[in-house]
Amino acid sequence: MLISVGLLLTGAVSLRAADAKDTYDAQHCAMCHGADGKGKTRMGGKLGVKDWTDAKVQEGLKDADMIKVIKEGAKQDDETKMKAYSDLSDDEVKALVAYIRAFKK
Repeated sequence: MLISVGLLLTGAVSLRAADAKDTYDAQHCAMCHGADGKGKTRMGGKLGVKDWTDAKVQEGLKDADMIKVIKEGAKQDDETKMKAYSDLSDDEVKALVAYIRAFKK
């Protein structure tokens, strides 16, 4: 019984990770932040996005701040740096944050 519960939980975590990757790709996150999270894309360079594989960058990111930026977007001097993704559920946003955290090396 305990093994079955463990397998179900492992499957649920894997499914959430797959869903987060799908959301990351579908919401165009990869267009700026890169499929690998390094931000080495044309738009990423233009916008100055951070390299999520860098441990120091990750240490400077608080989950609450990441959630806020995903849900509300990011602006600097009246310029939109990232659009808001307010249509995502809280669970989808939390899964995206976990997905972003997994880029850290």
